[in-house]
Amino acid sequence: MRENPRRAFLGACGGAAIAQVTEPAPDRKGSLVRFGHTDLFVSRLCQGTAFRQVARDPNDAMGQRILHRALDLGINFFDSSNAYGWGGAEMALGKAIRGRRDKLVIATKVSPHQKPEEGKPSVNPALSRDYVMTEVEGSLRRLGTGYIDLYLYHNPDNKTPSEELVRTMDSLVRAGKIRYWGASNFSPKQIGEFVDLGSRKDKAPLAGLEDYYNIIAGTRRDFMEDELFPLIRRGRLGLMAFSPIAEGRLAPGREVDRGKPWAPVVDALDKVARELSASRPQVCVAWVLARKEVTSVLAGAEHPDHVDDNFAGTRLALPADALAALNAASGRLRGVDTSGR
Repeated sequence: MRENPRRAFLGACGGAAIAQVTEPAPDRKGSLVRFGHTDLFVSRLCQGTAFRQVARDPNDAMGQRILHRALDLGINFFDSSNAYGWGGAEMALGKAIRGRRDKLVIATKVSPHQKPEEGKPSVNPALSRDYVMTEVEGSLRRLGTGYIDLYLYHNPDNKTPSEELVRTMDSLVRAGKIRYWGASNFSPKQIGEFVDLGSRKDKAPLAGLEDYYNIIAGTRRDFMEDELFPLIRRGRLGLMAFSPIAEGRLAPGREVDRGKPWAPVVDALDKVARELSASRPQVCVAWVLARKEVTSVLAGAEHPDHVDDNFAGTRLALPADALAALNAASGRLRGVDTSGR
């Protein structure tokens, strides 16, 4: 098996140092950007595998078409989780990337929840060292790879101390199972603890975050900009910002209830889209990427055309006046909880 490059790096440098590398030249299909302080270079679009309508199954033809379309476009960044289809999404991704693994950056996550037994709710076993060590082996097997580029805690378990969570990920880095680690949906307090603990020379530092961010996120946007973005800057973290079209609420052709607080934002989006001969999703993606704290937009897709649309958004430059208009419309949602509306 080819040696894990992160493991070789750690062996050469001793400990969890940060690589000083030269950024590769953009390829013919799209530029790559550095993910935080790491030596991972990723596409501005990260293709997700949390399919909603498409089966999270390696034998699902549409799922494979979506993933292969992303590969054909030059997208090199893919995200999954052991909880998506309870391993099915990782198997689907592993099938799609077979033979191309070395050219890709693969992120997956470990959830504190396990598959519910029939008629029973999902159980929370806590993110103990033993549990995570077992789960990473399952993810490696399903993905068909010897290492994971970015391994994230999917959600907090509200039990395990930050020190133990950092030690577990550090052990996985040193064992060559993963190259870097991150967290998704954690509180600023715990992320700050991760940053501080990882700054010690004997521990693998936190590399990045995955969190919800879009133009109609309301109080979730406030949370990101006021609390998480400062931590991202302090820790030199990468960010995968998921759900650019707000879980489908901003999908093209979807009728917007004029009573919703984000209706004026949709009007602003559509005006900019018309002016730029772009689609609404493209403008949504471009708006998210206009924030320097965002490394990649993590987007879903239910059809290959959705991949094309999202990818086109990464190539769309918003003029200053258009960005100002969108920010003004989105800013009116400050303090508004849009999550359950």
